[in-house]
Amino acid sequence: MRFDHEYFDAGLYRLGTRCEKWDMAREEHGEDVLPLWVADMDFPSPPAVQEAILARAAHPTYGYTAEMDDDHQALIDFWQRRHGLTIEKDSITLMPCVVTGLKLAILALTQPGDGVIILSPVYGPFRMSVEATGRTLMEAPLKRRADGGYDMDLAAVEKQLQSGAKLMLLCSPHNPASRAWTAEELTALISLLDKYGVPLVSDEIHADFVYAPGKFVPVLTLTQKNTMSLCAASKTFNLAGLQQASCICPDEKMRAAFRREMDKAGVRAGNIFALEGTRAAYNEGDAWLDGLMEYLDGNRRHLAALVAEHLPKARLTPLEATYLGWLDLTAYGFGEDELMQRTIAAGVQFTGGRFFGEGGDGFLRVNIGCPRRYITEGMLRLKKALEG
Repeated sequence: MRFDHEYFDAGLYRLGTRCEKWDMAREEHGEDVLPLWVADMDFPSPPAVQEAILARAAHPTYGYTAEMDDDHQALIDFWQRRHGLTIEKDSITLMPCVVTGLKLAILALTQPGDGVIILSPVYGPFRMSVEATGRTLMEAPLKRRADGGYDMDLAAVEKQLQSGAKLMLLCSPHNPASRAWTAEELTALISLLDKYGVPLVSDEIHADFVYAPGKFVPVLTLTQKNTMSLCAASKTFNLAGLQQASCICPDEKMRAAFRREMDKAGVRAGNIFALEGTRAAYNEGDAWLDGLMEYLDGNRRHLAALVAEHLPKARLTPLEATYLGWLDLTAYGFGEDELMQRTIAAGVQFTGGRFFGEGGDGFLRVNIGCPRRYITEGMLRLKKALEG
């Protein structure tokens, strides 16, 4: 099978599959809404995934299931092949999802009331996980560049470290700012955290979505001390409904604390179909992923062209990574509530910027993990919403 432009441009019909992105959007906002919101792609997963799940489903019993060496080896081989990271089997802990990992890491590495640093604006569950575990949110806002892009503000990070922060959560690549952090940026951050003895938890779920000439840099290639990486095949291969992710932690003390929290909460991984699908994706999904990245590269350029043509007052953050565009519409003068009302009325749904923190008011996050015609239609509907 050829995973080319024609393959991804065809998309697939998802209504009636209990799809959060489509079925919930239609239920809440009507039959005509075009969903460009939650980070879920409108493409078939690799054929090998479906084949593996169907083969296992054909065996007519679905009892307790064990993760085995080949589940770990598939992850190890994939990360070595795609990102040059060497992973030891003992450092891997399977878990249901990356957000579960964020909460477990916070519980394992801090005490109630301790400060946890985030780089805002950032994916909403970072903030929610800190608050839900009874810790203190300590924000180090990203610095905005003239071109609309974002950089880390290490002075702001150090200020929070000096104020007693006990943990830092990093989104790498960054959602929603579409940044692929460089080795130099990550090294400087790691050095700063090491100075204060503060551990780092890096959410690397978007690792596979970095566009050339950029390159994803796993934090564990730079340090294996006081650091853990949370990852999954779920974003890469559109497997979020299977509920499987991994914590990679070479630091034995951190890993033991993480696993204790899993045991205390009764958190388990090893969904019978998740194991089959994830292993197949890691082992046989490379050609599909290469084709996907070529198509998404075209999508990000298409989005930029549409914004320039139809939304002259908007500013699109340079899309270095992820399939999520961060669109600044503050020049149009609408707050979050009115912006969301206008877009829904125009028949298109985005993720509102305040989901990523108060600094996101007046922004929208645009999902470009879809056939290109959806992006075109979505931007035309957005234009109508802003002008109506």
